[in-house]
Amino acid sequence: MNSYRTFRDNPMYRYLLLLVISSAIGFQGWRTLFNNYAVDVVGVNGFQIGVIQSVREIPGFLTFFVVYLLLVIKEHRFAALSIIMLGGGVLLAGFFPSFGGLIFTTVVMSVGFHFFETTNQSLSLQYFDHTRVPRVLASFKSYGALTNITVGGIIWLLSSFLPLQNMFWLFGGILILTGLYALTRDPVDKTKPPQQRKLILKKKYWLFYTLNFLAGARRQIFVVFAIFLLVEKYGFSVRHITVLFVLNNIMTFFLSPQVAKAIHRFGERTMLTIEYASLFLVFLGYGLIEDKNVATAMYLVDNLFFSFSIAINTYFQKKADHEDIAPSMAVGFTINHIMAVVIPVFGGLLWMYNWRIPFIGGAGIALTSLVFAQFVKIPKLPR
Repeated sequence: MNSYRTFRDNPMYRYLLLLVISSAIGFQGWRTLFNNYAVDVVGVNGFQIGVIQSVREIPGFLTFFVVYLLLVIKEHRFAALSIIMLGGGVLLAGFFPSFGGLIFTTVVMSVGFHFFETTNQSLSLQYFDHTRVPRVLASFKSYGALTNITVGGIIWLLSSFLPLQNMFWLFGGILILTGLYALTRDPVDKTKPPQQRKLILKKKYWLFYTLNFLAGARRQIFVVFAIFLLVEKYGFSVRHITVLFVLNNIMTFFLSPQVAKAIHRFGERTMLTIEYASLFLVFLGYGLIEDKNVATAMYLVDNLFFSFSIAINTYFQKKADHEDIAPSMAVGFTINHIMAVVIPVFGGLLWMYNWRIPFIGGAGIALTSLVFAQFVKIPKLPR
C-alpha cells in the first residue's frame, strides 16, 4: 500500500523535484550557451566539438563508481553534492575561454550531472511503485521542461547586453546555493529496504542493458551533431538556438504527462516501437535533406520522443528485484555511455569528411533499437 495519498505528498518527491529543477537550470543554461561560446568565443572546429562532447560523456561511463560512494554517503545527500559539482562546472566555464578550459570545466559539470541523474532515477524507482513511477518521471520531465523554458527566456533577455561568460557564472552560482540548501533536508523513509552496495550484472536484465546501450548512441547524435548542424552549417545564433530550446521544452511540458498515461495504457513495447520507428525517419531527414527549415523541423520532432525513454526505466522496474535498483541504475548509466564516449570523437572525424554520415549512422541505430524493442515483455503486476 502507498503511505501517501498522492506521489506529490511524498517528501522524497519534493526533494528530488528541487534538485531536478536545479539540474535543469544548470545543464540547460550550459547547453544553450555552449555551442555559441565554443564557436564564437573559443573558435573550436567540428573535431574539437566532438572531443569535448566525448569527454563530457566519460563521467557517465564511470557512474558505476556511485555504488561504492554510497557506502560512505547517503544517496539523497550524494544527489545534492552532485548538484553542487554541476554548478561548479558551469560557473568555471566562464573563467576558462579556451579549448583546454572547455574540456576541464565540461568534465566537472558532467560529473555532477551524470551522478545526479543516476541517483535521481534510482531514488525515483525506489520510492514510487510501478503504478506511480511513470507519472513521477513524467512530472520531473515536465517541470524540467518548464525550467528550461524559463532559462531560455532569461538567456534571450540577457544575451543582448551580458557576455556569455557572465551567464555561466549566474547559472552556476544558483546551483551551488540550491545544492547547499538541499544538504540540510532529510526526506528519507527509513522503512525502505536497503539497496545492494555492489555492482551486479544479471542475465534477466539483458534487454535493459541493450536498450540503454543504444539509447546512449541515439542521444549523442541529437545532443552533439543536431545542434552543431544548426550552428555550424546553417549559422544559427544563440538567440535562434534559445528559441528552439524553448519550443522543445514547451512540447515536453505538455507531452510528458500524456506519455506517462500512454505507457500505463498501451505498455512499454508499443511506446518504444513508436519512438524508434519515428527516429529512423528523423535521422534520415537530417542526413538526406539539405535544408535549414527541414533540419529545424527534424530537431523539434526529434525532441518529441525523448519523453518516451521513460518506458525503459518503467520496464526495468517491473522486472527488477527491489534491492537491485540502485546498483542496476548505475550499471545502466555506464552502459548507456559506452557509445556516448565513442560517438562524438568518431562522429566528429566523420563530420569533417561528410556531415551526413553521423545522421545516417543514427538511422541505423534507431532501426536496431526498433528490433530489440520487440523483445520487451512485462510480467503481470497488481494494480
